[in-house]
Amino acid sequence: MTELSLKDRLLAQRIYLILGALFIASLVVSNLIFQKFFQWDFFGIYTFEISVGILPYPITFLITDIISEIYGKKKANEVVTAGIFASFFSLLIIFVADAVPATTWSPIDNSLFTKVFGATAIAVLASMMAYLLAQYIDIQIFHFWKRLTKGKHLWLRNNFSTFLSQFVDTFTVLFLLCSFGKIDWSIFSSLLAGGFLFKVLVALLDTPVLYLVVFLFRKKFRLKMGEEIELLQKSTASSNEYT
Repeated sequence: MTELSLKDRLLAQRIYLILGALFIASLVVSNLIFQKFFQWDFFGIYTFEISVGILPYPITFLITDIISEIYGKKKANEVVTAGIFASFFSLLIIFVADAVPATTWSPIDNSLFTKVFGATAIAVLASMMAYLLAQYIDIQIFHFWKRLTKGKHLWLRNNFSTFLSQFVDTFTVLFLLCSFGKIDWSIFSSLLAGGFLFKVLVALLDTPVLYLVVFLFRKKFRLKMGEEIELLQKSTASSNEYT
């Protein structure tokens, strides 16, 4: 295990907090904007019909893969758990904001606010059910392949873990939204195919990004192949350096 100086451990801790903040922001925003849908013609090969809420969501899987690779399984699970609390807290804030009556001169009246954010409760519930399943599956499979390959073939664990977890995520969200009547069952299959294919495409495209980030981490902190940073590692040397 590479022994990090206090300065490097503090830097690693700050980066971990930034990654966690980006993860939580992406997750919460995806729940707030999900009601808008758009089409994207992918070079005439396939036309995606997907929610804008899907745009920031793949970022969460990239971040958990980065944290899993650099900081380990425990730290990745901690970020996932923090995301759950952040999502439910945002739901509480929206509930209170919706309950407070608007003034007569408010640019956004009660009905418009409810129309935009009224389905957020269902979205958060559906998202959290899918989120719990998908993220923990992603982390488990990622580390299974990491152990199996002894830290090699990063592309393999990145994509194999993401493909399955993203399918679970997409299926669960759409199934719950259709069950609650927020989306018509007639478009379930098309949204499932479009959402999953979009996430697979993003997962393939973010693999070079993951390699670059991991390379920079390993270079900066002198990490060996498959080695992880222990943020809470203590040593006599670091204690002496602090004093």
